[in-house]
Amino acid sequence: MAVKKVIKRDGRIVDFDKDKIIEAIFKAALSVGGKDREIAEELSNKVIDLVNERFVDKTPGVEDIQDIIEYMLIKEGHSKTAKAYILYRQKRKELREFREAILGKNIKTNLSLNALKLLRDKYLLRDEQGNIIETPNDMFRRVAKNIAKADLLYDKKADISKVEDEFFNVMSNLDFLPNSPTLMNAGTEIQQLMSTFVLPIDDSIESIFEALKNAAIIHKSGAGTGFTFSNIRPKNDVIHSTKGNATGPISFMKIFDAATDVIKQGGKRRGANMGILRVDHPDIVEFITSKDDQKSLTNFNISVALTDKFMKAVEENREHTLINLHDGKEVKKIKAREVFNLIMFQAWKTGDPGLLFIDTINKDNPLPSMKIEATDSCASQPLFYNEAVCLGSINLANMVNEGRINFDRLSKTVHIAVHFLDNVIDVNKYPLKEIKNICLSNRKIGLGVMGFADMLYQLRVPYNSEDGVKIAAKVMKFIRDEAEKASVDLAKTKGVFPNWKQSVYAKDKIKLRNPTLTTIPPTGSISIIADVSTGIEPNLSICYIRKILENKEFFYINKYFEEAIKEHDYFSEAFLQRIKNKGSIQDVEELSNEDKKVFVVAYDISPEWHIKIQAAFQKYTDNAVSKTVNFRNDATIQNVEKAYMLAYELGCKGVTIYREGSKSEQIFTLQ
Repeated sequence: MAVKKVIKRDGRIVDFDKDKIIEAIFKAALSVGGKDREIAEELSNKVIDLVNERFVDKTPGVEDIQDIIEYMLIKEGHSKTAKAYILYRQKRKELREFREAILGKNIKTNLSLNALKLLRDKYLLRDEQGNIIETPNDMFRRVAKNIAKADLLYDKKADISKVEDEFFNVMSNLDFLPNSPTLMNAGTEIQQLMSTFVLPIDDSIESIFEALKNAAIIHKSGAGTGFTFSNIRPKNDVIHSTKGNATGPISFMKIFDAATDVIKQGGKRRGANMGILRVDHPDIVEFITSKDDQKSLTNFNISVALTDKFMKAVEENREHTLINLHDGKEVKKIKAREVFNLIMFQAWKTGDPGLLFIDTINKDNPLPSMKIEATDSCASQPLFYNEAVCLGSINLANMVNEGRINFDRLSKTVHIAVHFLDNVIDVNKYPLKEIKNICLSNRKIGLGVMGFADMLYQLRVPYNSEDGVKIAAKVMKFIRDEAEKASVDLAKTKGVFPNWKQSVYAKDKIKLRNPTLTTIPPTGSISIIADVSTGIEPNLSICYIRKILENKEFFYINKYFEEAIKEHDYFSEAFLQRIKNKGSIQDVEELSNEDKKVFVVAYDISPEWHIKIQAAFQKYTDNAVSKTVNFRNDATIQNVEKAYMLAYELGCKGVTIYREGSKSEQIFTLQ
């Protein structure tokens, strides 16, 4: 009598499925170079015969059948396939054990262990006793249901069940993920879904501490804040009301930094700030060196806002005027080249400050009656004062099928993502009335990408190549064009953004729902959930060991690299252990030259290629691009200058660098 049922690991009894046995054998064979499916079918018949022979009067379990598959592969002389199958079983067992250790139960999911640990620690809802009360799919459903409801504000008969399913599918398939506050807070009492805010700071104690209070509220919800401190009078300036001397913007930045430390200890995410100072502020030298000890302002990214006028003065080696913005008076003149040299040195030494090309940013401002002075905490989203934006990113690694970009899938994902992000604006709970008013009036969104480096791996295209640059531009142009189509469609049913008449689009009668659509954010956390490379960054490593739990480590290998090399004779656990935690695989003798060209990591790539990729994305990005330009430890300050000037020439809106292992090495002074 043939076996008709099988017992799953969770105790469920399901129908016996021969096709699953065929697939298991065939996948194991494929991993070692086998390509004949007929052999897998023949072996599966023998497996089934033995199952029927051994389990005449009882129902086999999954493990029983897998044991028989192993036995049959060895018995029939398929030792390589048997080894691959045994390794696969062992890995699946480890995954189940890790999942159960992480979540307290073994749930069915394709999410990585890194993703599960992050979701457990930061995202999944808990009851009052601290017990997790939702699975990852429950989280995606919670978010989808909450965001879909916004359609009812415009059409009481809207089919929000259909919209909810679209939102759920695009998230659970990891094709698109919104920013962390949305995943954490949607459908909860908090309901603050935006990730990036810019707050105003004027030259008064009242304004400074009002901004500090508002930043604390925003950080508590899991979002970040950006500020320009340029409006604060310089150090030692006379305060007429008290006849005392001003302490300058850096002194207040330290207060913001300390407050962020306190707030982040009780929050789900680390509080993040962007501190910006214009290059013509009298305290610019102190600002540039404010993180020199690498212990100060640890909760701040800092960037200098450079003007076109300043950059021209650098190129012509002229003097640059420092101005007290409080009264508009000239304070002193200083050589532009010396200021620029100091910026380069500090960035070379510590990674700070970054640069913002503030005039380039404002040239792309769709609402030119308002001026942009600051960005979010990662410099990817220029915003007006009291403005906030919800960000989300498309997983480009999922948009490749059989070595080609699947533009149909990408188009569908873009349209759903734009709809999702626009809905967030309506259901978000805003921390301040001023923020709510400007967000609803402008309706800016920031659709970005992640997994670009993994996309290139699948396409077999080196990151540091002209083909890589062309793909970056082609993909981002497609996303921008499709996002605009989606925004036009939304405008037809929901209306244009209220400030449309004041925008650059009114002149050409382009009716959009959103004045800005695209951004390239860093995607630190959501790329872990999606298990892909961060943003548009290259991978930092191909193989590495990561501690998942206190006493448990797990070995990770880039899945696209593994797929490319697993058919080679040298592929083995010993080989993988040998290359783990390598910063680069360029010196691994077994690998072909082609594989070495394709599977580059961050420090294999010269700074010029980092900049070229950033510029290619920036060309078709409404807002800005978050990108780190990686330098080897032996890079010179002249290398940094070359990258800075190239970024400016190619139209980047900012640039951030990091030299491998950089630390304090010498003192640099500017008189």
